Amino acid sequence: MPTQANQPLADGYQLRNYRIRKVLACGGFSIVYLAHDENDVPVAIKEYLPASLALRSEGDVLPEVAAENLAAFRYGMKCFFEEGKSLAGLAHDNVVRVLNFFRANETVYLVMRYERGRTLQEHIQHRRGGIKEDFIRRVFTLLLNGLRDVHANKLLHLDIKPANVYIRNDGSPVLIDFGAARQTLTAETTRLSPMYTPGFASPEQYRKRELLGPWSDIYSVGATMYCCLAGAAPPPADHRLDNDKYVSARRRWGGKYSDQLLQTINWCLRLDHLRRPQSVFALQKVLMGERDPVASLTSRTADFRDMVLKLAGWRDGR
Repeated sequence: MPTQANQPLADGYQLRNYRIRKVLACGGFSIVYLAHDENDVPVAIKEYLPASLALRSEGDVLPEVAAENLAAFRYGMKCFFEEGKSLAGLAHDNVVRVLNFFRANETVYLVMRYERGRTLQEHIQHRRGGIKEDFIRRVFTLLLNGLRDVHANKLLHLDIKPANVYIRNDGSPVLIDFGAARQTLTAETTRLSPMYTPGFASPEQYRKRELLGPWSDIYSVGATMYCCLAGAAPPPADHRLDNDKYVSARRRWGGKYSDQLLQTINWCLRLDHLRRPQSVFALQKVLMGERDPVASLTSRTADFRDMVLKLAGWRDGR
């Protein structure tokens, strides 16, 4: 189904106790606004509005949903609302803070803390791929602290990429724009094209979705670290499954970055989910230099046990 051009809410529109100031981002699944609350505190508001299912014309407030799309639209709205409810229970400095969530205008809105800074993608573009190793280790070690909290709450991000890692003005990272609701919606309906980010999505997101787990987000973390070095994503996982042309990070950047970092990136980008780090904690220990990635790959008994327990938990929690 072709994507429609949805019109955002007008600047100045009053949405509950929030006044819309401007559009921050507009994608195929949602629109993000900068708004101010009744105390003039800036917030970011994310509006559920999948362009393949709903259409809002200029000057309108309510979206138009065709009868044949209504069930899928409502299912996605439920997933989006539940994701917001789950995220509202998280209070980690390295994960976007959801302050409020509500239904209005026949859709759903998530109100998030507004962060000042720029995305990792913008940082990479500014540096033209020349990111220093100590920056990568510091940012991703902090980011993984937040991702550990996400996974501890039986949640997955499923859209980790440089555009969804925000670097605050103080240099600390925050994980934004979760994609789990998008993934769930596209998996449950044939009316939407899969919403993957080529190069960053794990193999399981293309095939064998029953294998999704923490290791899937870890693949995306590896791809994001790779992008810091290359200035671009690695080859898409679905292409790699058919004809793997991935060039080892160690071969590409040996001598410029430590072997330990390059081996860690290769470890995260393994196509076989069982050969990747099975938990964020395992990856953190390597990234902080406490374990050797090669040794971790060849001796994973503990990680495999953790994986089995976690996999059972993920399935029970879905």
